Amino acid sequence: MGDGKQTRNEEFQSFVVGRWPRLMRTAFLLTGEQHAAEDLVQSTLEQVYAAWRRVGAADDPEAYVRRVMINAHARRHRRRLREFLAPKDDSGLVREVADTGDRIAQADDRSALLEALAQLPPRQREAVVLRYWEDLTETQAAEAMGCSVGTVKSNAAKGIAKLRAIPGLADTVTYGGRK
Repeated sequence: MGDGKQTRNEEFQSFVVGRWPRLMRTAFLLTGEQHAAEDLVQSTLEQVYAAWRRVGAADDPEAYVRRVMINAHARRHRRRLREFLAPKDDSGLVREVADTGDRIAQADDRSALLEALAQLPPRQREAVVLRYWEDLTETQAAEAMGCSVGTVKSNAAKGIAKLRAIPGLADTVTYGGRK
């Protein structure tokens, strides 16, 4: 019986080590603040650990964890916690390290993009982050957000339209031509 628990612990640890950077990036983009992102990932992983037997056996554990994270973020937002993507005093924060294949990392001015992202309503921000930053399909984003594919399409389109309307931002970032 102890071997089963040890195996689950090892599986969970392996999952966390392998997915930590991506989970942190997603959480940072959702919350806009390094410490809030760390808290979001930590609370998500606490919930997931408690149910790891079921989560680990799922077809796509990462999708399950992403859904838990989106739900946790939505609960926090409903409590009207303030979110900042560009804190006034961010000198002590550890910067997000982009994946080498991250197209957004190629943007000359990430801070302008992050500030623009902060201006989006939460559901539009979630849709844009999941579709364009995390490169999820519309179906995967809908599952993560707990909504229909049409809602993802609508929120992503509105979010991208708002981002494109920000002066100077369109010159900084290319959006990959998704529809």
